[in-house]
Amino acid sequence: MATKIEKTNAARLLDRAKIPYELIPYTVDENNLAATHVAEQLGEDIACVFKTLVLHGDRSGYFVCVIPGDCEVDLKVAAKVSGNKKADLIPMKDLLGTTGYIRGGCSPIGMKKAFPVYMHSSAEEHPFIYISAGVRGLQIKIAPADLAGFVRAQICDLIKREE
Repeated sequence: MATKIEKTNAARLLDRAKIPYELIPYTVDENNLAATHVAEQLGEDIACVFKTLVLHGDRSGYFVCVIPGDCEVDLKVAAKVSGNKKADLIPMKDLLGTTGYIRGGCSPIGMKKAFPVYMHSSAEEHPFIYISAGVRGLQIKIAPADLAGFVRAQICDLIKREE
């Protein structure tokens, strides 16, 4: 008998908006919360497994970046696209209080407040991408355009380029 997957708040919000998606469970390794581990568990290319990062800008306050799991956000670029001079990742200890989510389970959908969302342009190269469903051990498989439309994401370049 298949285990029933508990719907997360993010999944319920997508249901309410009638946006198609799939909930995909994976095995959590508490010592390895990296997106690369998630991709391995899913048997998917890391390029379509996206992580959700929360940043704080000196002018706009909090904003969210959704980037490929094996990439690093370029803080200068993120600051610029979000209308800030400077931006930094928020301290891990502030994540739950700010978003309602924990590390390894942070979804761009259903945060405590609707922060501006910036999604890396490579998402559009895939028929679907994976993002956290809001808990560790569960991913949402969704069309990038559906996600971008739902969270009103701005599509842009956000990652550090290999020199």
